[in-house]
Amino acid sequence: MRPLSLLISLLAAAALVSGCVAKSTYQQKVDEATVLAGKLQNLQSDFAKLQEQAADLETRNRNLGLQVDELTERNTGLQQDLARARADIERLEKVLSARSAEAGAAMADMRQAIDRLEEQNRELANEVERERIAREARIAQMKSTYDELVNQMESEIQRGEITISELQGKLTVNMVERILFDSGKADIKSDGLKVLRRVGDILKNVQDKEIRVEGHTDNVPISSRLKETFPSNWELSTARATNVVRFLREQVAIPGERLSSCGYGEFRPVADNTTPEGRAQNRRIQIVLVPLESKPEAQ
Repeated sequence: MRPLSLLISLLAAAALVSGCVAKSTYQQKVDEATVLAGKLQNLQSDFAKLQEQAADLETRNRNLGLQVDELTERNTGLQQDLARARADIERLEKVLSARSAEAGAAMADMRQAIDRLEEQNRELANEVERERIAREARIAQMKSTYDELVNQMESEIQRGEITISELQGKLTVNMVERILFDSGKADIKSDGLKVLRRVGDILKNVQDKEIRVEGHTDNVPISSRLKETFPSNWELSTARATNVVRFLREQVAIPGERLSSCGYGEFRPVADNTTPEGRAQNRRIQIVLVPLESKPEAQ
C-alpha cells in the first residue's frame, strides 16, 4: 500500500474506533497526509537528481582523462619525430662536413632550428603537465566544495529547503524563499543569516570562482501595499539578491570583486506557477559559482 493510502486508511480507522472525531478533523488529517506525501515525493526526486549529477561528474572526469591521454600520445609522437630529425641531421653533417663554409653555416642554422624545436617541445610538455595538474585540482576543489556543502546542509536538504548541483564546472546552491525571507520582504531573517553564513564560510575558500547571487520570484504580482517599496517582482528579486551579496561581503568577508547580484523576477521559473508547490519552488535565491572572467588589460 502506498504511504498516502496507508495514512488515510489509518486516519479512517482511528475515526471509526473513537467514534467522536468530527468530519472536518478527519478531512484536515487527510489533507495533511497528502501534503506530507507530496513533500516526500519531492525529496525523493531531488535525491535522484543528485545521483544523476554525481554520475555526470564521473563521466566528465573520465572524458578529461581521455583528453590528457590524447595530448600525451601527441607529445610522444613529437618526441619520435624529433629523434628522427636529429638522426637525419647527424647523417647530413657527416656527408657535408668536408664541404664549403656556406654549407657549414647552413648546418649550424639547422642545428639551431632543432634546438629551438627541442625547447618548444619541452615547453609544450611542461604546459600539458601544468594543465593536467591544474584541471585535476579544479575538479577536486569543486567536488570537495560540493561534498562539504551537502554534508553541512544535510538537514536543510532533507527538508527540501536547499538543493545543491554541479554541472559543467558550475556549482549551484538553490535556497527556497522561506529559509531566508518572509513573504514580500527583502530583509534576511535571523535564521536565514545563520544558514547563509554557513554557506558563505564554505564558498569563500573556493579559489578562481565568481560567486553570482540570483533572485527569483513566482508570477504572483506585487500586492498594492508593497508597490511603493517594490513596484514589481524584478525589484523584489533584485533587492533580495543584493542583500545576500552585501551580507557575504560585509559579514563573511568574501572579496567584493568575486561577488555579483542580479534579479530575474518571475521570468526564469523552475516549476509550474499554477500550483502552490510550484510557486514555492520558484521563489528562491540561487548562489552560483562560475569561472572568473578575465579582466581587460589596462591601456
